[in-house]
Amino acid sequence: MDEKSNGGSSHHHRLLIVLLMVLLFGVIMIQYVCPSRSECQMLHQLGSWFNVGSATGSRGGGTDIQDGLQKDPYIAEDGALARFVPRFNFTKADLNRVVDFNIKGDDVIVFLHIQKTGGTTFGRHLVRNIQLERPCECHAGQKKCTCFRPGKKETWLFSRFSTGWSCGLHADWTELISCVPSRMDSREAPKNLPSRNYYYITILRDPVSRYLSEWRHVQRGATWKASLHVCDGRSPTLSELPSCYSGDDWSGCSLQEFMDCPYNLANNRQTRMLADLSLVGCYNVSAMNEEERWAVLLESAKRNLRGMAFFGLTEYQRKTQYLFERTFNLEFIAPFTQLNGTRASSVEVPPETQHRIRQLNRWDVELYEYARDLFLQRFQVARQQERRQARERRQQERRRLRGRLATKQGRQLKPTEIPRLTNSHSAVTEEKRREKAAEDNVESEVLLPDWWDLDENSTMDDYIDNVEQW
Repeated sequence: MDEKSNGGSSHHHRLLIVLLMVLLFGVIMIQYVCPSRSECQMLHQLGSWFNVGSATGSRGGGTDIQDGLQKDPYIAEDGALARFVPRFNFTKADLNRVVDFNIKGDDVIVFLHIQKTGGTTFGRHLVRNIQLERPCECHAGQKKCTCFRPGKKETWLFSRFSTGWSCGLHADWTELISCVPSRMDSREAPKNLPSRNYYYITILRDPVSRYLSEWRHVQRGATWKASLHVCDGRSPTLSELPSCYSGDDWSGCSLQEFMDCPYNLANNRQTRMLADLSLVGCYNVSAMNEEERWAVLLESAKRNLRGMAFFGLTEYQRKTQYLFERTFNLEFIAPFTQLNGTRASSVEVPPETQHRIRQLNRWDVELYEYARDLFLQRFQVARQQERRQARERRQQERRRLRGRLATKQGRQLKPTEIPRLTNSHSAVTEEKRREKAAEDNVESEVLLPDWWDLDENSTMDDYIDNVEQW
């Protein structure tokens, strides 16, 4: 009797072990079948019940893994949609943004710094965080750095932290485009050379967040009264650009007061600063009705934004870094960080107030949506090109290694192994190359023809590139 009970107990134990192994195998398979938590939420919830212990035990390991996949910094930084769907059609030239920036020549990067867009942080990156043959010289206690070209006492950067506010405090596109060339020529000895290349760059920010940030800044006493607002050779008169306050500053103003001022330059600031103001009579608002005026400014801002060498978005720091590096073939030393906690984000604003802010900045809202779409499309194209180039390099390396192996074994490709070349000159060149390799009788590298690895051009890779997730 005891033997039967012991036998039944061991049988149950074996059955329990088998069931546990099947369950464990199922949990492991979940990670492969459904790597995305959003696709199989119930299955991942089940798996999480069995992974609690292992998850807590591996937190200190430093491995940046989530949902069975290595984290992509470009996905994790901004909480963007899982799949980006473009809304606007851009030309190939608009999306392929790579410039031949010659830091040793006469090219100049011009940074258009719009208030409260994170431009101060980005400006510091430009002078302190780029890997250069001749880094900018920045000293404690000095507001400006010296950014000279290698072997020359000439600057390659026109920005707040390199040349100062040479064209006025927070000069806009209208001011910079007419001021920068003359300022640069006056700073350096005249040369009998063609006109230099000026590469304009800027940073944009979500209009509501930017507006709230500017209000908080003004509330603390900021005025920007030193701004010149030069357009068509002159600054605006007091009647053309009235002030929102009568004292030295507007410190302590409430958000309601800030929104109620009809002359507040914070309204649609990004559109105005990126547009050509001479198209609408500068600050003379009587030249055309308000709706027509802002429509012209918006189209001008979009056109100038497309034509700029580069622009970034405050909400996408890592993508901003990536696109700048790829555009100018420069690399930053330390990665950008996405800071979600700002003074603007700490402000509790009711939904109706946010709606009012969006109405006050309706042209900036439209510009930002346009800029965001262009920015993400540029990022998508750049990543696709990068992956395609990496795949081509791998295929080329495989062909080279296989060619080297064939040479080491003393095996020459037979004529029957090589497809008939359509060009007789190419056939003669290929034959001479094989004969030379045989005569040298050394372990030379043979780069096999392009058709050698043709079967390894995965169409699935091309598909994944075209539907890349952010």
